[in-house]
Amino acid sequence: MGKFIVFEGIEGSGKTTQVKKAGDYLAERDIPFIVTSEPGGTQLGKEIRTLLLHKTSLPLSIKAELLLFAADRAQHVDEIVVPALKEGKMVLCDRFSDATIAYQGHGRGWEIDTVRKLNDFSSGSLKPDLTFLLDVPVDTGLGRVSSRASNYTIQKGIKEKLDDRFEKENRSFHRRVREGYLFLAENEPERFRVIDGLMGINEIHHEICVSLLELIGR
Repeated sequence: MGKFIVFEGIEGSGKTTQVKKAGDYLAERDIPFIVTSEPGGTQLGKEIRTLLLHKTSLPLSIKAELLLFAADRAQHVDEIVVPALKEGKMVLCDRFSDATIAYQGHGRGWEIDTVRKLNDFSSGSLKPDLTFLLDVPVDTGLGRVSSRASNYTIQKGIKEKLDDRFEKENRSFHRRVREGYLFLAENEPERFRVIDGLMGINEIHHEICVSLLELIGR
């Protein structure tokens, strides 16, 4: 079996950059791996991601939001994650079930036990072997998001701006999410590696590589 490694963090934590760099690191060493993400790791997931994250005229209740994340995860685990693990590959995943506990549990206020049960059902009780939590203060993370959003993509002379439901939540929501992540890490120290997201990109990458080599060695 391969190893399942997840990258978590609030908006603007830098996790997506580090997932890519970790993939480059494994590729340089000819270690078989895949990079995937939630929501959106499958074709069905891409449709669900549009409903969950991107600008849409469709209203979305918080119960529907929770269930859509669960549906995305069920498809993702069955179609992508488990087959890759059975092939002996390292699976690098941008967000997984901890994100649902942090965002929908702590952020939205859903009963944590309910979220955990839904996570277990949708994932077949799959747990990451290692979870990197890139931790940054909320103001820093949202500042990075704001800066990124100001760089509009230009298509046919028209400026397009990505509209993300979660990035537009108020600061108190994001503070609850961050606290939720830190609570999870505190309660599962053997699985989590909490990394200071204020460090430089290469410093963070170095810490991640050290932990990856440790895991591969085991």
